[in-house]
Amino acid sequence: MKPLRILWTLPYLPWPVTSGGKSRQFNLIREMAARGHRLTLLIQSKTPADEATRRVLGALAEEVIVLPRRPLKHPATLWRAATSRQPLLTTINGHAPALSARFERLLAEQKWDVVQVEHSYGFQPFEQALRRHHQRFVITEHNVESALGAATYGKWPVWMRGLAAWDQRRARHWERQVLSQASAIVAVTESDAGQLGAIGGGKPTHVVSNGVDTRAFASVRHDPASRTVLFLGNYEYAPNVDAVEWALTEIAPKVWAGSPDVRFRICGHGMPESWAKRFPDARIEWRGYVPDLTEVQAHSAVFMAPLRFGGGSKLKVLEAMAAGLPVVSTREGLSGLPVIDGRQALVADTPQAMAQALRQVLDHPDAARAMGHAARALVQAEFDWSAVAAQLEGVYASVLVGERAPDGGR
Repeated sequence: MKPLRILWTLPYLPWPVTSGGKSRQFNLIREMAARGHRLTLLIQSKTPADEATRRVLGALAEEVIVLPRRPLKHPATLWRAATSRQPLLTTINGHAPALSARFERLLAEQKWDVVQVEHSYGFQPFEQALRRHHQRFVITEHNVESALGAATYGKWPVWMRGLAAWDQRRARHWERQVLSQASAIVAVTESDAGQLGAIGGGKPTHVVSNGVDTRAFASVRHDPASRTVLFLGNYEYAPNVDAVEWALTEIAPKVWAGSPDVRFRICGHGMPESWAKRFPDARIEWRGYVPDLTEVQAHSAVFMAPLRFGGGSKLKVLEAMAAGLPVVSTREGLSGLPVIDGRQALVADTPQAMAQALRQVLDHPDAARAMGHAARALVQAEFDWSAVAAQLEGVYASVLVGERAPDGGR
């Protein structure tokens, strides 16, 4: 398609890549820039953009605007969180006058083919300006946020459970308000698209799947002899915290009962310091953030995805599959992926089944290698970021067709 002028708003810096959401944003931004689209990035971030970050993003966008987010414990945030009709995550990222004013100027001073808004929880600063300028916009949801209750709110103290239920109701109401205004809704799986479309009152909903840089992982060869199970996640995201705690409490002991030599390697950004004390077994390796994922993949025998919540499709699983690393996962961990159990991964939803599947992979390296090859072939064929960017261009094309319709496409 012809090059478009795109205003892209994000509630976090997409670089450096420390989470699945950031990986999705950075790779899509890079692909869209490579296709000739002219991007302006408007970012609200809890951390400042250093020179290296500005250099990386500046090579992809015509303009990169980064504004600071209020501290979490700022009095305005705490007051809004307690009194607003909007959910907690929205109040943390919303009510930002400087961000709203900058967005208003961008709409007033320039014409945009597409305005792309990431996450309903980041929408509040833009709502009024979008209405005033009659600007059509696309909104992307990586998950159905209001459906993450068990993982997000289940960790709250008992005395706060009433507040948790109230906040979940606020989240669903806010999603309905945001999605019903969008020109198009983008989800990452068919399941999420169905839910979001219903919440949005039937607004056009599209799937733009998660992807992977298949070339970056093409040379990885895993190490069956290591007898090491790998998990990777961003631990600012509650479903990943639940996955690790469930795995080390319920699954690892069952693995060790039959295979005491197996090691578990836990990697990722934002790792709680308390875990090393809570799970002191020497067979658990705590690695934290890993700048080169291929290094830990090459020294692991199997990737474990014991995810019980979350929605969306999991970038960590796609990256493991792209590396040819055998995958053992719950059905939730493989959501949105056309995986056949036993062919591209092993599916297990209970601790006993997960432990049995992990031992099966570890004890039968030839079969595990064949499964890893099949997984890599699937990802290379269907989930390279270039194919995902084409899906996003298709969404933009549908919005622009709607703009040219005599009735505005409504």
